[in-house]
Amino acid sequence: MLDIQKRLSNSFYALLALPATAMGFALTVQIAALSWILSTQYGLQIDEIGIVWATGPIAGIIGQVVIGVISDKVWFWNGRRRPFLIIGGVLASLMILALPNIGVIQEGLGLDGVLGIAIIVSMTLDLSINLSFNPARSIIADVTPEGRERTKGYTWMQTVSGTFGVLAYLIGAVFDNFVLLYFGVGLVFFFSVIPPLFVKEPKYLGKYGEDEDELDREAAKRGDLDGIQSFDDISLMEILHGIRPLWGFLVYAVYAIAMRLTGFEFSGYYFEGALLAITIFFIAEALMKSEAGKSSEEAGLIGFRKVLAAHSFTWIGIQSMFIYLFAFVDFRLPGMSDDDLGTVVNWSFFSLNLVAAILPVLALEPLANKFGRVKVHAVALACTAAGYVGILAFGFSPWAIYLWMAVVGIGWASTISLPFAIMSQKIDQGKMGLYMGLFNLSVVLPQLVASFGVGEAVQAADDKGLVFIICAGTVAFSSLAWFMVKEPEDEQTENPVLLDQEIEGEATETDK
Repeated sequence: MLDIQKRLSNSFYALLALPATAMGFALTVQIAALSWILSTQYGLQIDEIGIVWATGPIAGIIGQVVIGVISDKVWFWNGRRRPFLIIGGVLASLMILALPNIGVIQEGLGLDGVLGIAIIVSMTLDLSINLSFNPARSIIADVTPEGRERTKGYTWMQTVSGTFGVLAYLIGAVFDNFVLLYFGVGLVFFFSVIPPLFVKEPKYLGKYGEDEDELDREAAKRGDLDGIQSFDDISLMEILHGIRPLWGFLVYAVYAIAMRLTGFEFSGYYFEGALLAITIFFIAEALMKSEAGKSSEEAGLIGFRKVLAAHSFTWIGIQSMFIYLFAFVDFRLPGMSDDDLGTVVNWSFFSLNLVAAILPVLALEPLANKFGRVKVHAVALACTAAGYVGILAFGFSPWAIYLWMAVVGIGWASTISLPFAIMSQKIDQGKMGLYMGLFNLSVVLPQLVASFGVGEAVQAADDKGLVFIICAGTVAFSSLAWFMVKEPEDEQTENPVLLDQEIEGEATETDK
């Protein structure tokens, strides 16, 4: 074990953040370049681009849950998460290389139309990212103690990842998206393959700080092998039971995919309306349920469901912005060339990610330690909703869009850092990969709503400002929902202000 890992130094947190940074950079490249390439180079329509983007959530539904379960239970290459980080990183870098060469691949295969090739490349890229993203996040919880150190791990993850995200959009804006793509190939490969080799993982999950030799001796008595655990304690019913607040999203995902594959759809919007009502019912049910008086296991499940319920609507607003910002900019700033459109979009995301890179360690971590992670995250989302309203009301020039995207970046900074720290302390530490995968369903299932439902609405709307009406409404709803989530226990017991008061009280009692 490296000395920096023993001391949990800042350099270790930076090293630990690099695999997640690699996957975040791969997503950033996809966000910056995919819609632009498909629209300007290959002439795909908005709803067709939405279909291509839908491959990501579909890959996440399968990949993150399955890989999460497997990575909890296996041990090889001297790691539990390490093998998936390395394999996923290699595949992701290859798929980024394929993105600017979709036309070449199409010609080489002798096929007509680029949509099918784009879907295959995007799906493979997303499967690769999902192969690594869950382990990249889970390993932070594996090697840090609960409480402030874990919050620090996830805020450092976002700061490092966000800094390279800023670099990505800067490259795309100053040079072009093709330079960004080829730069991304190398960065994703090295950041996902090299750092895991220097992080020592625990063989036994949920045993941070315990003597590993003693755990090995106990495992040998039980007949366990190198920390490998049984799969018998995981069932489909447990998974479905755990994601109850997302049932409406799940049914819509199945319906939307089937509709695209078969062409069948219900007339009108009655079915979608019914699913919206069901979704709101299950989310309200989860948020209103109390954890008081419950066993630790039951309270943990209730808390986990509340996190899913609060987090889900955030991602309708976030994903819709990522996919359809280019359509809004093209509508609000007509007459631009394809290159100018790509430049404005890249500078917009640069502004967003600059804020998201600066805030986590400098502001979100200290504020979360003082006021609680949940409250800070809820307020950050309210800022993002306000930023969306600002874009809608005042976004008639590139600089106005850049300014309001910086405001949107406040909630984005929090969304990809604090919820992981909150969620990781509400569940069984021995099933971190499983629950990290289930938590990801609160991201990918709403993303399918953005890819299918929002895509159709934006395509049909004359005013593409509809994008930010949807974004503002869904994120504002999510902000309100987060205020109903209970703070993790450590936030209630380790608040520095309370600790100072307790220490002073103890000192007074001693003096007496």
